[in-house]
Amino acid sequence: MRGMALAGLALLMTVTPMARAAAPAQWPDATTGHRIVRVDDRPGNYALYFNYNPFTPDGRRMVYLTPEGIRVADTRDWSTTLLLKEKVDRLLFVGNRAPVAYYTTNPTGGTENEGASVIWSVDLDTGKRRRIAELPGGRIESISADDRLLAGHVELEPPPPAIAAQGRRDPKTGSPSYSGTGPDGRPLSFAQAKAQWMAARLAAGVPMEIFTIDIQTGARRSVTRSKDWLNHVQFSPKDPTLLMYCHEGPWEKVDRIWTIRTDGSARTKVHQRRFQGEIAGHEYWAPDGRTIWYDLIQPQGVRWLAGHDVVSGARRWLRIGPGQGSYHYSSTPDGRSFSGDGNDEGKYISLFHPRLDDGARASGTLDAAALIATGTLETERLADLSKHDYTLEPNQHFTPDGKWLVYRSNIEGKPAIYAVEVAKPR
Repeated sequence: MRGMALAGLALLMTVTPMARAAAPAQWPDATTGHRIVRVDDRPGNYALYFNYNPFTPDGRRMVYLTPEGIRVADTRDWSTTLLLKEKVDRLLFVGNRAPVAYYTTNPTGGTENEGASVIWSVDLDTGKRRRIAELPGGRIESISADDRLLAGHVELEPPPPAIAAQGRRDPKTGSPSYSGTGPDGRPLSFAQAKAQWMAARLAAGVPMEIFTIDIQTGARRSVTRSKDWLNHVQFSPKDPTLLMYCHEGPWEKVDRIWTIRTDGSARTKVHQRRFQGEIAGHEYWAPDGRTIWYDLIQPQGVRWLAGHDVVSGARRWLRIGPGQGSYHYSSTPDGRSFSGDGNDEGKYISLFHPRLDDGARASGTLDAAALIATGTLETERLADLSKHDYTLEPNQHFTPDGKWLVYRSNIEGKPAIYAVEVAKPR
């Protein structure tokens, strides 16, 4: 009864946004000339993963997380306010149709990656919260195009303790931590330890499920179950019954990218490996809701930004050249160009403009679904990340009007949220 009373009290709570923070610092990037705004550098700031939507449908507000709760940035001047003062376990995303943010709290106060939680929504206009459902375990990862369903994954049995203990995020930096030793007993690097952990997690064969939750009723429904490692569940931003998900693990050991209907039908593999050692991943939906883009790496380092239209079957592969590699790519709101967050071989936030090869432009009479159209990418540098440590992922997002790219970086010695203006000042 006491728990019910506390839950009832929580339902009645509303939050009045506090006074706006001081105007954020801004300056021209010394290398590119593009305007940079430091949105927030409070300790423990956390911006959303690259394929989670942080923006309201009108594009004027962006949510992010700090230790004190959920904050909102005004994308017109990048001033910020505290929307919800609460201990939030995970900030999830903003809905597609209404200015409502979704998040989870941990009823036990623990730090488990996918432990028990409670799913909430908060209205960005009124500050009113709504309790949606209890989640005994697992993680919510996406919301349907019509804001009717949430989707996520859950481990039906716990993984071995040594595996479960890895990959937890540092509460101060938001970066995951991995550790391990090699055959010679020496400590592994971050990347080596992560690769070792991922191989062990895949080999464990933990039973898993992808599920949906009805936002209005809290009803839960299973979509599919497997002993494959299921992850990165993403609704199409246009089709409310179409999900994409991945078989997680070392990319060379899995057929990674799949689609499925919310009723469990039409399970389809998106990319068929053609070469030994070929890998693909970091998949995301284009704004059109029918094109899936992903990072494709073939033998001898041949690398593509590969696109697959799930309706027509058409494929477009854009060659990734020197200095164009990125941890994540994303599409401009109009779908015409891309962004990249760089890597240790080219530390920039960049724009990439596609150019189809002559042969691809000339093949209009051929079967577009049967042949792959190829092209290249032209680079436009936006923000210099030469001092960035990529154990922190930038996770860039275009604002819905396409005028800014928001990202996270530690270039000033600590994690902060930045925005770079896409157009260079004249």
